[in-house]
Formats: sequence, structure tokens, C-alpha cells
Amino acid sequence: MAPCGMAQNVEPLTGFYRDGCCESGGDDVGVHSVCAVMTAEFLEFSRAQGNDLSTPMREHGFPGLVPGDRWCLCASRWQEAFEAGAAPAVILEATHARTLEWCSLTALQAHAASA
Repeated sequence: MAPCGMAQNVEPLTGFYRDGCCESGGDDVGVHSVCAVMTAEFLEFSRAQGNDLSTPMREHGFPGLVPGDRWCLCASRWQEAFEAGAAPAVILEATHARTLEWCSLTALQAHAASA
């Protein structure tokens, strides 16, 4: 699987295991498996759902995400955004197959971006 990582390719690394990849195993109950390219629309949608990804949390070394950054999203959050018409683009090569437990391949392919 290709790495996802932030567009700037700096810390913090994305992914449940913080290795820059959207690997997902049994210990990842959130299934952080979708490599997505952030958009202003999605960041606002996520904030409205209670997961603010754009505000920096310096105490955790997190600079906050901006449009264009790549980040491993929870498959269920991407699906919610898809159903609400706010799904960000997906880097298929960096998205874990476990995503298909939550999202259809057709929907993911329709939102595919180039790596």
C-alpha cells in the first residue's frame, strides 16, 4: 500500500499507527483506512460532527489540517460525508481494503484523486 501522509510530508504522520499509512488492524476500532485529500467543505463537515481536524493542538504536536493535506480518515466518517455530499477525494492506492466494510468501491472510485 502506498503511503498517505500530509501534503507537506511533515509531522505528525497520519494513520492509526502514525506511520504515514492508512493501515488498519483489529486494534483500530475507528478504522482509519481512507486516505483522503482535505477540502474546506469536508473540514467544516467534520468539525460540525464533533471532530475538529483544522484547529492546531500544539500540545499533541498537531498543526491542524488545511485543504490539500492528506490524512487517514475513519471509513465511517468518510461514508457520512459521502452521504451528506461533502466527501473529500480519495487516494485509492493509499486506502486500505478494510474500507470496503464501510464504503462502496463505486463511491470511492467516483471520488478518486491521483496520487
